[in-house]
Amino acid sequence: MISGGVEVKVSRLESIVEQIGEAVLTTTETIESLAERIDYLSLQVEAQGKQLQQQGNQIFALCDTLQSLAQSQDYTVQKLAHLTQTLDRLTSLMQRLDAERANSKY
Repeated sequence: MISGGVEVKVSRLESIVEQIGEAVLTTTETIESLAERIDYLSLQVEAQGKQLQQQGNQIFALCDTLQSLAQSQDYTVQKLAHLTQTLDRLTSLMQRLDAERANSKY
C-alpha cells in the first residue's frame, strides 16, 4: 500500500514536471515570437527615423533655397525700382524736349 501511494505521488510529480516543461516551452516560444516582432518593429522604427532625417534634410535645403530666392527677389525688386526711376526720368526728359521743340516751332 505504501508503494502504491509512492507510485501515485511519483506519477503526479511526473505529470506536474511535464506540465511545467510544456509551460516553459510555450513561454520560450512566446518570448521568441515577441523578440522577432520587437526586432521587426525596431527595424521599422529605424527606417522611419532615416526617412525623418532625410525629410529634415530636404526641409532644411528647401528653406535655404527659399531664403536665397527671397534675397534674389529683394535684389530684383531694388533693381526694378532703380530702372523705374531711370525710365521716369527719361520719360520726363523726353516730354520736356518735346515741349521745348513744340514751343520753338511757334
